[in-house]
Amino acid sequence: MNNQELKKSPQQEEILTTLRGFTGTENHFKHFTGLLYTDGVKYLADTLKAHWLLDLIGSYKNHKNNKTFLIWRIEVKDNKAVITAREDTNEPILIKQNILFTDFKLNEYELYCIDGVLLLKSEY
Repeated sequence: MNNQELKKSPQQEEILTTLRGFTGTENHFKHFTGLLYTDGVKYLADTLKAHWLLDLIGSYKNHKNNKTFLIWRIEVKDNKAVITAREDTNEPILIKQNILFTDFKLNEYELYCIDGVLLLKSEY
């Protein structure tokens, strides 16, 4: 990516600052797929209107490649997204899904899923 693509809007910076403020969680919410998620993930889904992202990640909960620890990454460009999951940063992609349209407000973001609980990296 070039520097223009990496530049974040004030709105994106504000969202990211708020998300970094979530450390730990007081609650676990249960998605209809059985996926559990934290206060920070709930904030992300509510604020960015991204409950569809929870649906997508939850739909892979029992996927044959699902592991006890996964890094889920969303990358957005031109209102299209690629969502991937891998066991670690330098490991091969286990799950990849293209999203033809999204209004997700961040250019990129990563979440952890540990033993069926989806959390922000700052909540780890």
